[in-house]
Amino acid sequence: MTRTTPSRPLDITAVFPELVGLTRMATRLHPTPGTPTVHDSSVGGPLLWPADEPWPEDESGYPPVKPLQTLADVHQERALLTQAWARPRGAQENLLSAQESETVERLRAGHDPALLPTGPQPLIPLVQLYARDVPALPFPEGADLLQVLWAPGSGIEGCSANVQLRWRRASDVQEVLRTPPEPAYVECDDHVPEPCLLQPESVQEFPPGHLLDQALKERVYDWCEQRSVSYQSDLSVAPGWKAGGWPAPFTFRDPADSDEDEEWQCGECGGRLEALLTVDSSEWDGNSGSWRPAETVSKLVGDPYRSLRNPTMMTIGRGYTLQVYSCVSTPSHLPRTIMQ
Repeated sequence: MTRTTPSRPLDITAVFPELVGLTRMATRLHPTPGTPTVHDSSVGGPLLWPADEPWPEDESGYPPVKPLQTLADVHQERALLTQAWARPRGAQENLLSAQESETVERLRAGHDPALLPTGPQPLIPLVQLYARDVPALPFPEGADLLQVLWAPGSGIEGCSANVQLRWRRASDVQEVLRTPPEPAYVECDDHVPEPCLLQPESVQEFPPGHLLDQALKERVYDWCEQRSVSYQSDLSVAPGWKAGGWPAPFTFRDPADSDEDEEWQCGECGGRLEALLTVDSSEWDGNSGSWRPAETVSKLVGDPYRSLRNPTMMTIGRGYTLQVYSCVSTPSHLPRTIMQ
């Protein structure tokens, strides 16, 4: 299965040649439902993790005060609802049987916080990327595998042990950890990815509007407006999950905030950051539909529960994007994550 991004509606460099020098290549990951192995690039799949290497944990926070689900609860509920939406039913027939409804209610009720463990919890796999699949992403010398793990909860923004990177050489992993530890509970089921294989595709991007010189930005935006095309949505930065390229454009956050110092520097050394990974709530939306892969246009959006637009079944905030930035000088430093 492949995913192919349609050509852009306009060739903007023919009119603004100064943009040519600002292009970056990004790799759209195009996650698709599947059963990845440790030898695949994936979202939410198993990691090629050395059996003798400690599994990372999050920063110890407050003990749970409300009923919370386990990873197994989240996946079971999603599987049940996915199957229910996929099967045919009559006009007056309920989506779920009585037994299924009871199961969903039980899963959503969660577990008594007094019975849940306290203290640091194991992180869960977010992304695994082999260098062969993401040519747009620079790897540290000697590394050919990137693994990103995180704590699915409210502490995903900033610079902390709640989001961690591992750069490694795959051939160095002799014995693979077969049964990784799992957190006793998850604070936010929207941050738990469903396992997906990737269909990586290289695309060319231009800087988001807030990073353009003001005079150039005004000329570009005026030219695009006259042709009923959006620079931000149709020509600059690809939507969806991707590696490398330009950072995602801002939505609810003021671009002026990006000029503030500490929030936009490496939390360990204060060095320069670069866009590493974009975690998106959808592969495209009403504004960025021109980026929708050609192979999906002739198909329905998918079942109403797990759609082609959101195969990972994750939502960031109110449908935003989480940008993961890495330290340019020392990629092994903790990344900085910003919802934008």
